[in-house]
Amino acid sequence: MRFSVDGWAPDYGSSLQEVEELAESEAKLDEGVEVAAERWAPVPPSTVQAPDTILFVDGVRRVEARLWLDLGDEAQPGLCASYAAGVVRSTAKAATVEIAEVRRALLSTADDVDDIATRLGSWTAVHAKPDADKPVFDLLSLALQQKLSELEIVCAANARAANPEDEDDLLVIDGPLHGRTKVPRAIGMIKTQQSAYLKAELNRVVGALAPGERTPMFRLETSWKRYTWYLRLPGAGGSPWAGIVRVECSPDLSVEEAVRTASLSQAVLPRYASESFKDPRAPQNLYPIGGLERTLRHRLGDAQLLRRALIAATGRSWAIASLDVATTRCCLR
Repeated sequence: MRFSVDGWAPDYGSSLQEVEELAESEAKLDEGVEVAAERWAPVPPSTVQAPDTILFVDGVRRVEARLWLDLGDEAQPGLCASYAAGVVRSTAKAATVEIAEVRRALLSTADDVDDIATRLGSWTAVHAKPDADKPVFDLLSLALQQKLSELEIVCAANARAANPEDEDDLLVIDGPLHGRTKVPRAIGMIKTQQSAYLKAELNRVVGALAPGERTPMFRLETSWKRYTWYLRLPGAGGSPWAGIVRVECSPDLSVEEAVRTASLSQAVLPRYASESFKDPRAPQNLYPIGGLERTLRHRLGDAQLLRRALIAATGRSWAIASLDVATTRCCLR
C-alpha cells in the first residue's frame, strides 16, 4: 500500500483543505492569460535575475480577552487583541528584522466605546461595522485582520522609505494581496490552499509541477481581481500538492509585467523554502517569514500579564463574576 503524509505538523492543520471544500469555488477565471488552457504545462524557471533586496512582510495577531462592555441599556460584546507586523530585509550579506510594530486594540460594533487604559498600556478603540447576518465575533475578527493588514502596509512603506535607493526590490507578503494590490513591486504568497479554482484537468498540471516550476498565470476574480499562479517549492513530501503555494500580483500590471513577476517568484521563493526539521510548516513557511513571526510573537508580550492587567482595569468584583461564569460554562461542557 502506498501513501503520503502531509508535511505540516498536525497543530497547524494542513497545507491543503479537504477536496469537498476545494470544489466549492465560484470564482471567475481567465486561464488563457499567458497561454491557452489546452496548452497548459509546467513552466520551468527562467533566467530572470533576482533583485539584490527582498523584503518579507508578515503580521501576527492574538486575542487577549473577550469582553462585555457596559454601555447603558445593554451589554455589548468586545474583543481585546494584540497584533504586530514587521519587515525582514534580505540581501546577499544578511537577513535582518528591520521593522517590528506592536498595537493593541479594543474592537466593538458599538459607536461610543472608549480606549481602555491599563498599567501595561492602552487598548485603542476600533469600531467594527455591524451586520445582523453575521456573528458579532466574526465581525470583530475581520476588523482585527483589517487593522493588521493596514499595519503591514505601513511597515512595508517605512522599510522602503528608509532605503529609497533600492528601487528594484521585491516585496513578499505572507498571505493574499487583497487590499494591497496598489503596493508597487509586491507579490502575495498563500501557503494554505482552501479553494480549487482550476478545473480538474488544469489541477493535474499543478500536481505535475517539479520543484521550482509553476503553472501558467491566470486571472482570478472573487470579490477582487488579481493575477495568480501555483508554484512548487523544493523539499516537500510525495503528495501531489505538497510544497505548493499560490502567488498573486496586481491586476494593474500588463500581462508582460505580470509574467515577468511570475518568473521572478520562481527565482526568489524557492531560495527561502524551509526544511521540515526546522519548521513544522515546511517548505511553505519561508525562513524569513518564520523568523519574523517568532520575533513578532515575542514582542506581543506575556498573554497572562496582559490579561491580568485588563482584569485589574475592569474592577475586581466584575472580574470575579466573569471568572465564575467562565468556570461554570467549562464545567457544564
